[in-house]
Formats: sequence, structure tokens, C-alpha cells
Amino acid sequence: MNEYTYHIPVLLEEVLAHLHVVEKGKYIDGTFGFGGHSKKILALGGVVLGIDVDTDSLDEAQKEFGKDKDLKLVNGNFRDIARIAHENGFKKVNGVLLDLGMSSWQIDNAKRGFSFQKDEPLDMRMDQTLGVTAADLLQGLSKGELYELFNRLGEERLARDIGFSVVRARGIKPIKTTKDLVAIVEEVYKKHYHGPSQKNPATKVFQALRIAVNDELHTLEMALQGIEKILVPGGRVVVISFHSLEDRIVKDFFNNSGQLRVVTKHPITASDEEKRTNPRSRSAKLRAAIKI
Repeated sequence: MNEYTYHIPVLLEEVLAHLHVVEKGKYIDGTFGFGGHSKKILALGGVVLGIDVDTDSLDEAQKEFGKDKDLKLVNGNFRDIARIAHENGFKKVNGVLLDLGMSSWQIDNAKRGFSFQKDEPLDMRMDQTLGVTAADLLQGLSKGELYELFNRLGEERLARDIGFSVVRARGIKPIKTTKDLVAIVEEVYKKHYHGPSQKNPATKVFQALRIAVNDELHTLEMALQGIEKILVPGGRVVVISFHSLEDRIVKDFFNNSGQLRVVTKHPITASDEEKRTNPRSRSAKLRAAIKI
């Protein structure tokens, strides 16, 4: 089983139901990854422009798809989706998909510190051309800035104590690996809570660092603005988010847009069966809208 096959696309049937794929319609997968969703869009007769900021993921996907005449893969950031679409013959499209989750391959194989379950360098850059890593932020931010980061982007209740502990720890030695950071967070949690936790205490801290390093929230806002411009009337946008900060941005944009009509009154979540077979779908929320 190769790296492609073990990445299961989240909410696949729900995505297809809301995209309403038409024969020879143009679709953009702004977070292509290994193309699990796009594979089905192509099978239904759609023409796909796949965008991904991670060149390693695109290289792996290229091996899987070969030279499919209805698929074009581009290395880029979906914040620039309108420009990339124009440059590649997708000036007006029938649908756009953004799956904002990390791919299984990125978590398990990229070796960039996305997972707190492995001891890896604290990088967290999806785009390897970015200059600042997670380790840089941990080393350079003040105690107050670390608190703001963990509190706002991680919604971490112990943000203040963790920020203080990071400053104290880096005064002894640089925090360079995921193991270093997890040990700091776990020590803080032990002082406040007793007994096992349902999820790793470092979950929210890792989320906050990844969002900050990749400027994910601003990127999402820019992408939604671009998508609104390139959809044809009746075109559809589907976004899958994985935490409340992303979901709130999508919800507010859809509701406040004068050009989109919301078709998901409430976010669609994975079925019990999907959550059982694909645990990474548990926090997924799908929202969709149509261009008026």
C-alpha cells in the first residue's frame, strides 16, 4: 500500500453531492494533496485544476495520476486561487473545493513536525520556501506574544502558563523538536490536571503554531474572496474545515457575501461509520454555497 492509497478523502460523497459535477465542467481543487476528491470529480467527467503548496505532495500525486488530459496540477498557494485560475485557463469555473485538513502523508511522512506523536524538527511549513519555522517562533516570540498565539489560534486554556514555560525552557536550551515541545506542554498540564486526557495536551499548541507559520486564517479569507470572483452563476463552492476558527471564517463569509447563497444551513459532519473507518474525519465540517 503506497502513501497515496492510505489517505482517505473526507466527506467524499457529501462533497460530490454539493459540487453537482457536470460533464466537461471546470473545477478547482485548491488543496489537492493526493487528489482523493478530484479523482472522483474526474471520474464524473469534470476537468480539474489541482493546486497545492506542498511540492512533495504534488510529486507523489503526479505518480498516481500520470498524464490525465483532464487534470492540470500547479504548485501554488490557494490564497492566489483567482490569479492561478486565470493563468491556467480556468477564468470561470463550475465549482471549487477547499479541504483544509492535513493529509495523512503530510502528518506521517513529511518529517516537518506536524505530528506530536513523532520526534521531528519543529518546522511545520507546508510551503518549504517560507522563511519562518515553528522553532523560530518558539525561540523569538515574547512571553506575551506566545500567550496571544496559543490563546487566539489554539484556543488553549493554559496558554499563559505554557508561554511562560516555553520562555523558561528556551533559556536553558533551544526548543528544536516536537519531543521538546510536547514535554513542556505535558509538564504544564500535569500541574493543573490529574488523570489521562482524551487527546494529547499538545494538540492545541501544535495547531496554533501550524496556523501561524502558514498564515492559514488570512490565506483562507483571501481564497474565499478569489473563489467568489471566478465562479460562474450557479457555480458551487465547498469548504471542509477542521477547527472552529476556520469554520467561523467560512460561515461568516458565506453569510455576508452578496454573491453567494448558502445551501448548508448547518455544517455537515461525518457519519458514525466514516468516523469509525477514518478517525481524521471526526472534526470535519462541510459548508457549501452557490454563486447567485
